[in-house]
Amino acid sequence: MPRHGNIYDVSLIIRVIVNALALWAAVFLIDGIEVGTDDTIGQIFVYLLVGAIFGIVNAVIKPIVKTVGCLFYALTLGLIGLVVNALLFMLTEWIAGLFGLPFSIDGFWPAFWGALVVTIVSWLLSMFLPDGRDD
Repeated sequence: MPRHGNIYDVSLIIRVIVNALALWAAVFLIDGIEVGTDDTIGQIFVYLLVGAIFGIVNAVIKPIVKTVGCLFYALTLGLIGLVVNALLFMLTEWIAGLFGLPFSIDGFWPAFWGALVVTIVSWLLSMFLPDGRDD
């Protein structure tokens, strides 16, 4: 029997790469979000690590926030989710700083727009990826 764990390992790697590409787009498009390294290999390394951190933050903390703040999501018709995404993006920056990664966001509004770019780019890229289901 084939090991199904390999499918999930590859899927996780693909998710990190998608997050890294989406982060690159945010850095490219939004003033106030920066990766502070000049060499290409260093930038790729930072994008991949920050992409992994962002994925973990979204996988662990976002469901908790959505559950606890369910009433706020309902009252604002989900618009509070944009604020939550910005705050999670800022949390990602803080965690990256703990690991000494040169990733910075200059306040709430760059985080807001950056999180929006990351969400849209991740969604667009995910449309072209297989979902792992056998149809």
